[in-house]
This record gives sequence, C-alpha cells and structure tokens, in this order.
Amino acid sequence: MSRISCPVLARRTASAAEAAALVRPGDSVGISGFTGAGFPKAVPVALADRMQAARARGEDFQIGLWSGASTGPAVDGALAGVHGLSKRLPYNSDPDLRRLINAGEVDYVDAHLSHAAQQAWFGFYGDLDVAIIEVAAVLPNGLLVPGTSLGNNKTWLERAHKVVLEVNSWLPRDLEGFHDVYYGAAVPPHRIPIQLTHPMQRIGDPYLRVDPSKVVAVVETHAPDRNSPLDEPDDNSRAMAALLVDFLRHEVAAGRMPPGLLPLQSGVGSTPNAVMEGLLTAEFEGLTSFTEVIQDGLLDLLDAGKLTSVSATSFGLSPAGQQRFLDNVGSYKGRVLLRSQDISNHPELVRRLGVIAINGMIEADIYGNVNSSHVMGSAIMNGVGGSGDFARNAYLNFFVSDSLAKGGAISSIVPMVSHVDHTEHDVHVLITEQGLADLRGLSPTDRADRVIAHCAHPDYRDRLRDYVDRARAARPEARHTPHLLDEALGWHAAYLREGRM
Repeated sequence: MSRISCPVLARRTASAAEAAALVRPGDSVGISGFTGAGFPKAVPVALADRMQAARARGEDFQIGLWSGASTGPAVDGALAGVHGLSKRLPYNSDPDLRRLINAGEVDYVDAHLSHAAQQAWFGFYGDLDVAIIEVAAVLPNGLLVPGTSLGNNKTWLERAHKVVLEVNSWLPRDLEGFHDVYYGAAVPPHRIPIQLTHPMQRIGDPYLRVDPSKVVAVVETHAPDRNSPLDEPDDNSRAMAALLVDFLRHEVAAGRMPPGLLPLQSGVGSTPNAVMEGLLTAEFEGLTSFTEVIQDGLLDLLDAGKLTSVSATSFGLSPAGQQRFLDNVGSYKGRVLLRSQDISNHPELVRRLGVIAINGMIEADIYGNVNSSHVMGSAIMNGVGGSGDFARNAYLNFFVSDSLAKGGAISSIVPMVSHVDHTEHDVHVLITEQGLADLRGLSPTDRADRVIAHCAHPDYRDRLRDYVDRARAARPEARHTPHLLDEALGWHAAYLREGRM
C-alpha cells in the first residue's frame, strides 16, 4: 500500500533517475540524514550515476552538499566515489570523502551542528537549490511523517527552491508521533525565548511541512538505514565509565545535582556509549536525556527502566540495536522524542536544562584545551559535530579518551593540542583510563599538574612534567600559562618525522 496519500503529491511520483535529473551541475543540495539514519537511499545513487556518465563524456558535474550530520555510503560514499562534491557541510564521517577533503579536492565547512540551520537562514551559505528528504509517509493534507532523524530537514524544506521527497516504506509507520518540529524560530531581531523546560516537553508539531508547489518529485523506496556496529567495551572504556559514574556520585553527595542526575548527553562513539552502559548498574534512577543521537547505551537504559525519556534528533544504533527498536517501536512512543538539530543542540536549552555532556576527544593538552576533530593539526577526522554545542553550555562536561593511541606511539595528553575545538575555558573534566582530572576552578598551572598526574600515561608523564618545569623556569615573568614555543608542538612534529611522539 502506498505511503503517499496526498492526491497532489501522488501525481508527482517519479523514479530515482528522473528525480536525479532535476539536479543541475553547481547546485547546492540539502539532504536529510544524521549519523547514518534518515538519509535518502535512491536519488543520491542515481545522481552519482549521472555524474559518472558526465565524467566519461569529459564534463564536470559537481554539487555542494548540505546535511544534518554524517549520512551513509549511498550519499557521501556514492558521491565521493565519482568526485561529485565541490563543497560539504557541516559534518562528515565517510572515509572516502574524508580523503578527498584532506587532499584539498572538496571544500569542507566544519560547523557546530546547532549553527548550520541558522547560518543557512542568515544566507551565509548562499541559495539552496534542491532538498532531497526522506520521510516515512505523506498524509492526505500534504504533511510529512518524518523518519529516523530530523536533523536540518525542516530548514532544507523551507529554504530549498525545489524539493524531492523519498518515501521509504522500510520505516515503521508507527514512527508517526515520535517527532516534535518547532516552527517558532526566527532570525534576529525577531527571536523569542524557546519555551522548553523539560527534555520531553512538546513545543512544536509532529509533522514536517512543505509547500506542495516546490515538490518536483516523490520517489518511493524500501531500504534500511546504515548501521555501524559499536565496539564492545574494553577494559579502558570500562575504567573510564567507572570513573565518571563515581564522580557523579560525589556530585550528588555534594548537593550539586539531584539523585536522578540532570539530563544526559552522550556523544557518538564506543567510549561515550560505554559510559551509558556503566550507568546500568549504578544506583541512579529516573534518568532523562537531552542529546543529539540515541545510541545503544541509551536504548539499554530505556529498556531497563533506568532512563525515563530521551530527546534527540536522530538514532545512531548498531544493527542489533536497530532491530530491537524496530521490533518494539510502539513501546518507545512517549519515551523517545526527535527534534530538529537546531533545537536538540540549542545552547539556550542546554544551559537551561543543566545538561551533563559526555564527549570523546582526539587529544587534550596539559592546560585543558581539547582537540576533537583533527589529526596532527591538519587532517580532519570527522568534525566538531555537536560537542561544542553541549560542552560550552553544559552544567558539567566530560571529555574522554584512551591515554594512548597507535599502540603507544601517540600520547593523547600533550604539551599543546595541535588543533583547538574546545578551549581550556570550556572544559570541566578530562578522563582517561589512567584517571580523572577535575579542572573546575583551577588556574592553568594547577590544571597542568592535575592533568599530568591523573590523565597522562606513565610512558609520557615524566616528559610532560619536565616540559612544564622547564617552561616555568624559562620565563619567570610569564608563568600564567607557561609554554616553550619552540617545543610546544614538538611531539606532533616528532610523530610525523619518526612515527612516534
């Protein structure tokens, strides 16, 4: 049975190839999708085929691609494979596209995820020519039932000159009612406060809206989301989870948060997910979550009754986690709410709700600056994502990482980070498997002492201590944040030169 029950839009059904033919070289294209959920499955592949044929004829065919966050191999992978992208924003995790970005072949705009929609409205990115958006159904009145992510879909539908809809019958029809789409945002000076005071409070509509006159094609598909298996928690991630959970116990005992904690945010990745697993056996009850992605760990907490509700913008489940959700989708209604990412990551709401933010990092330095996006200063890994949205505005934030990488050739604690995503002024707590450093209220030199003592691996601890001592002695008149500028990035330079810090 067709999921397209609007008579006007039902007359615009087309094949993926016909829809792809409506995209022109040089267009800016907004696409649905966030962490492998909710991306269009058919039209981007057909578009890649067009690009490949154009290249065979010696013609240039590239587009700029805007998304919510990462998508899947049918989007970033397919378009990167035919060198079909000239620009990409605001986040990517596809390895083929990453190589093109780092080779300078694709311009990459790495942006805070809460900023992308508003910057599109401000006109910073230029015109949006086409939006390609996956939905679960089109209702008789033309309203759209969203799928497994909302991301920037609302904004792309509003800003695009032309809209292509992919109606995916693989998505459970029971997803209707899982969404809260806020239409009260405005550009300055017309903004008003966003009236949300609890993670599960509804402030918008359960449906996406689209101007029917802009819809140029509706494509029917039946294809699953991309799922990435999560690594099983190892001893290091379990150790970090235990440290974090114990720290939360001390915060409750000190009266700085209630026994049920404050709303939790967990970044994407195996280590933050392992922290959620650590909460399964802890004594905390009645937990809530205000986050961007629902990973398996949050689903586990929901199933165990430890977590009462979760507000997010997307799912980011493993294959097993996805199947568990699909098999029991009805049981999650009323406990899971998906919002547009400009709301799920909104600084005003993160600050008001008092979120506890837990995110991974690539490296941190002795003063608490954190790099979460670049390897050796120049090569992008994925991007800043939503970590800055939450960390800067959280009541309490944690950055977690193994203390070593590349079999011990790299220390995750360094004299100076090679790229700064989160400054020392924004970082509260660092955790490695070696220990936890609470940096709140400390001067830079006190932070350095604590980070080295508690987070650095023993193989590098003495060298870090030596660096700090010599930096303090070198310039007696400049001991606030002492550095040896000719050595500060020397560890990274040594790795690039010799393969070891």
